[in-house]
Amino acid sequence: MQANTITLAVDLLNSGSTTNEVFTRHEEQINRSTYRGPDHSVAVPNTLQFYRTLPKRSGDYLGSAKVSIKLTQARTVLSASGLDIQAPDIAEVSFSIPVGVTAAQMKAVRQRLIAALDSDTVMDNLMGYQEI
Repeated sequence: MQANTITLAVDLLNSGSTTNEVFTRHEEQINRSTYRGPDHSVAVPNTLQFYRTLPKRSGDYLGSAKVSIKLTQARTVLSASGLDIQAPDIAEVSFSIPVGVTAAQMKAVRQRLIAALDSDTVMDNLMGYQEI
């Protein structure tokens, strides 16, 4: 189980300077935790969720543990009619790791993923970056 409060040191501008964002546990279910972040409200959600699926053996294969992390935050964007509307931005990352992978191997996977997400060149090309 995760802690009741999770503090993320977020480098919003990818400049080496971080800001702490505090998420507080809101709901706990079997294999799922939901946290509410700064300025969360029903109308403007800001949530952090954790999911997991335990490995299932299949013959000789011991199975894979599956975990994911999902961030949802409402944003104000311009609608087609020129009015402001609320729409969520959602980011999710998931892992499927075979039983037997070492902690060092898992850390290497996470670090490669962080490097890809942190690369403006990779992400701008992937997202077709555009600003209105």
